[in-house]
Amino acid sequence: MFVDDYSFGRIVINGKTYRNDVIVSRDWINSNWWRREGHAVCLEDIKEILERKPEVVVFGTGAYGVVKVKKEVVDELKRRGIEVICEPTAKAVEIYNKLLKEGKNVVLAAHLTC
Repeated sequence: MFVDDYSFGRIVINGKTYRNDVIVSRDWINSNWWRREGHAVCLEDIKEILERKPEVVVFGTGAYGVVKVKKEVVDELKRRGIEVICEPTAKAVEIYNKLLKEGKNVVLAAHLTC
């Protein structure tokens, strides 16, 4: 599923608007992604991502990059051979769409606000 648009607090995916943090891949979406520590991504927050067995995970860290992806998360993904990209959400959306167009098995985990 391509991301059509992103702006602070909202994301449009395949024509549908979401106002909660999301995880999205080619054929699946979690439209209400909650993290244990709010502005930090922990291992337990990526279980659904791991189930998808992606080649690349792109974390959208918010409009201002407030969300931090913990080292243990990056280390675990890399241990599994998964590339990790962490960028503010607008840039993360661009990267995700580009990789999806290239045929990559990519997942976007996006924080929509701060």
